[in-house]
Amino acid sequence: MTGSFTLAYVPGVTPGKWAGVWQERLPETPLTLLQVTIAEAAGKVRSGEADAALLRLPGDREDLHAIPLYTETTVVVFPKDHEFAAADELSLEDLAGQVLWQPLDDPLGWDEIPGQAPVERPETTADAIQIVAAGVGVLVVPQSLARLHHRKDLKHVPLTDAPQSRVALSFPIRDENPELVEHMIGIVRGRSVNSTRGPAPEQTKQKQAPRQQQRRGPAPAQKKQPAKRAKPRRGR
Repeated sequence: MTGSFTLAYVPGVTPGKWAGVWQERLPETPLTLLQVTIAEAAGKVRSGEADAALLRLPGDREDLHAIPLYTETTVVVFPKDHEFAAADELSLEDLAGQVLWQPLDDPLGWDEIPGQAPVERPETTADAIQIVAAGVGVLVVPQSLARLHHRKDLKHVPLTDAPQSRVALSFPIRDENPELVEHMIGIVRGRSVNSTRGPAPEQTKQKQAPRQQQRRGPAPAQKKQPAKRAKPRRGR
């Protein structure tokens, strides 16, 4: 199969495993990975700059399908010398007296923000991490973002009753999906290479041929001809 496919993905999502499967199954179809911000992801798909996107839910889903893939653990990020340092997990109630930064690219769907609201909102999660590292307030994010922005002077623990972020594969709503989109859906859903959603690669067909030959059974053994006896020599 020829052509190409562009897959956008937001920070914290790691598409490497799926990209590897794509390369194995569709080696003649280049896959381009395009990292985008949370705010850009849906728009890239609608504009056609990306064929599909790995983005976070809840979020912008206008004119887009979204197949949820997994749900992330939500964590609290704070300095290592913070009063929370000895905690293994926290709850929203524990944040009541804390300044909680909510960046503009926050992927969590809050009904009500716990803790004390800051004077202004940082533009990005990376900006909020810098503020927390300076010893001002705490930050609540999906665990993958805490790992992405890991610092030795910060720690994070699960926040048990906080909203969670789901990672989903999103693509345009159509009556019928293009074949390459169906291939990507199959890969992220863990379908086997022999799934009915897509043709089996030629290599698979070639590997089946020797097995069919083996079913015929081994070639019949050839009968050995009896050895001829040598005639005795007569004396002179």
